[in-house]
Amino acid sequence: MSENTGPRRAAAPDPDRIPADQAIDADIETPDEDDEAYVTSLDTAGGAMQPSAVPVSTQSGHLPGTPDEPESLMRRIFTGNGMVTILAVLLALVLGGLLIAVTDKVVGTTAGYFFARPTDFLTAVWSAATRSYVALFQGAVFNPRGTGVAGQFAPLMETLTIATPLITAGLGVALAFRAGLFNIGAQGQIIMAGILASWVGFALHLPLGLHLLLVLVAGVVGGAVWGGIVGVLKARTGAHEVIVTIMFNYIALYLLRYLLDTDLFQRPGESTPISPILDPNAVYPLLFGSQYRLHLGFLLAIAATVFVWWLLNRSTIGFEFRAVGANPKAALTAGINVSRATVLVMTIAGGLAGLAGVAQVAGTEKVLTDGVAATYGFDAITVALLGRSSPWGTFAAGLLFGAFRAGAVQMQIQTGTPIDIVLVVQSLIVLFIAAPPLVRAIFGLNPRKKKSATAGTPKQAATTGGAA
Repeated sequence: MSENTGPRRAAAPDPDRIPADQAIDADIETPDEDDEAYVTSLDTAGGAMQPSAVPVSTQSGHLPGTPDEPESLMRRIFTGNGMVTILAVLLALVLGGLLIAVTDKVVGTTAGYFFARPTDFLTAVWSAATRSYVALFQGAVFNPRGTGVAGQFAPLMETLTIATPLITAGLGVALAFRAGLFNIGAQGQIIMAGILASWVGFALHLPLGLHLLLVLVAGVVGGAVWGGIVGVLKARTGAHEVIVTIMFNYIALYLLRYLLDTDLFQRPGESTPISPILDPNAVYPLLFGSQYRLHLGFLLAIAATVFVWWLLNRSTIGFEFRAVGANPKAALTAGINVSRATVLVMTIAGGLAGLAGVAQVAGTEKVLTDGVAATYGFDAITVALLGRSSPWGTFAAGLLFGAFRAGAVQMQIQTGTPIDIVLVVQSLIVLFIAAPPLVRAIFGLNPRKKKSATAGTPKQAATTGGAA
């Protein structure tokens, strides 16, 4: 027999049969990363098994290109969507403070001699922004200069009152978002709900309780029908819901203006477009007495938030809504009736927006005017976006925007800051919410770290997975 004098490769030892202390010192030749035969032998147990459909590199428990250690809990918290939302709000407030400083006269004066005394300029900027935001807080949450406890907490009650229609209308928009639909018609749904609820409120005279219940049902039905029509058109004809809802907003607005000029809705003896005052039995009761405007509608907004949370997370219909929103074709393949889900979600969304209309005519205004919806329907889109289309996120966003609205007036009175600055801050919040990578980049909160330089290539990972 002839002796083979060529180089010989050491056989790969079985790691289970080598003690740990010997494995460290053993002179074992590391397989070359290009040796595909060796990787294949690991996957087939030396030819005793059929090749696996899953590559051996992923069987090792370590995915190539991922960190060696899992992310810490704190890092996941600080890079999550909730933290990004908070940082977006803070960043918008900072930029808003700079805009406030630009409009301040003292800042303009100190800017003239900035290079001589820069501290005067910086102090003026800080003072202008601080005074404005303090006034905003006092007008929205707590005013220590108010008369008694009732006067001190009056701003908070006003914030909750303004936030009530924002929350319910925002829930209607958010629910449609979760189902993959764009409900831009909350404005029209609020108007239709206000029309029906106000007519039931001033035209009928019923006992206490029954009358208010009918007003509530009429408003919810009005909004639900107005939204449901859009759902039917979307499901049956394929009409885009954005175009349809925008057109329905105009239809509802001009219908309201027409009705307010008729004897059916116009208050007798009045030349202005305003309805009769609702019957006392048809209005929401006040929660904390006549010194505040906060009414039963706020409790209904909380109940609506709980309902939407249950609907999306604990019900079969809510699962269908989310499945359709994630992938309509896959949902249809899975046996979900997409057309039915589309009609239902728009109907429920319209009913939720209808609660905002009822809150306006039966809670805050107690009459019907052509400004019953104000801009609540359009602001609801912003609220749903800020709340990331989640029920409780939308609730919190509604409170925040309610605080902005309530405090903006006081900020302008105390400091002379233009009230439009608040609208700019709201717009900046939406901008940053829509661009979370920008917020993460500004604060250095990348959700995933780059793999360290010591991490191997996929073939190296395969070799490591087989030898480990």
